[in-house]
Amino acid sequence: MSVTAARGFEASGAHCGLRRAAPDVALVRSTVTSVGAAMFTANRVQAAPVLVSRGHLERTDPQAVVVNSGNANAATGRQGLDDAHATADRTAARLGLHPEQVLVLSTGVIGKPLEMAKLLPGVDAAAASLSPDGGDAAAAAILTTDTRTKQATVRRSGFTVGGMAKGSGMIHPNLATMLAVVTTDYPLGRDEATELLRPAVEASFNSISVDGECSTNDAVVLLANGASGAPRDDAAFVESLHEVCRDLAAQIVADGEGATLTAAITVTGAADAAEAKAVARRIATSPLVKTALFGKDANWGRVLAAAGSAPYNGGFAHLDPELVTLRYNGATVIERGSPNDVEPDADLDPSIELDLGLGDGSAHYLTTDLSYDYVRINAEYRT
Repeated sequence: MSVTAARGFEASGAHCGLRRAAPDVALVRSTVTSVGAAMFTANRVQAAPVLVSRGHLERTDPQAVVVNSGNANAATGRQGLDDAHATADRTAARLGLHPEQVLVLSTGVIGKPLEMAKLLPGVDAAAASLSPDGGDAAAAAILTTDTRTKQATVRRSGFTVGGMAKGSGMIHPNLATMLAVVTTDYPLGRDEATELLRPAVEASFNSISVDGECSTNDAVVLLANGASGAPRDDAAFVESLHEVCRDLAAQIVADGEGATLTAAITVTGAADAAEAKAVARRIATSPLVKTALFGKDANWGRVLAAAGSAPYNGGFAHLDPELVTLRYNGATVIERGSPNDVEPDADLDPSIELDLGLGDGSAHYLTTDLSYDYVRINAEYRT
């Protein structure tokens, strides 16, 4: 019940038939007035619910989020926009809200029109079953190829931050297909919500990769209603928000399609933080690195090759081979450009630490291996 762990939130999950048997409509709402913020995919092909929700956020603060799985409502033209608006309208009518106070999220197959004759009754059912104990049901209703729900809760200093997410494939910034809804009873202003959400997302959901594919539907929503009555402790809230986002992001990577392991990548000594992240991202998305991970082969030359070809600012990020130090599962395989005659233990969940020796920039990334099952799952996704 993590998304309803904070005071003043209700949620639910329902089945409307967009998916054969699994629940496929989720609803989260604040029972008292909330402020909110959201970040969306940077993909130039953006789904109708992303476009509609962006417009709603420009007008007012969100009080509720409705999510359907089984259909992304992406690449669906004017009809897709009309359907996203109709979903918000129906949700608002059932909750006594204005349509602009409802954010709409969708996930599933791209290019297929929504079956509104199924979805709208599902919205009705979800609205009728809203409950402070409905967090688990909501978390289950947003899944697609996920094998398990993803939830996180942090309590400190008299307030709570809770969240749910979905994501297993098509995971790559910006954002990394994933959806997340985070709720808190901490008191925030609207501008504060946006200001604090962005760095939390950058350090979590924008620092993971499963397959290097940026979705059309990615969204992270934050709702804050102040219902805890807790005194202001912004440092504690920031820490809690980052903790919940990191936890959810790590759960997404661990449940990556076909994944057998999670690899942690740390880049230090870069010219600046942006270049460090470019290098970490390139390692995390390299098919050669990821297949070596699957084979439990500490083929660290692939890590260096990827690092040396990290796209940045129209070229490659700075790297001097004579300054590089690389540790693989704790073993220093190359130090200041000179290789050591050591063979890392590749049976562990890998830890890759690359020091470029150039400056103070650093970045962290989580990634998975690339397995046979990833190909199978995505080859059979619609069939």
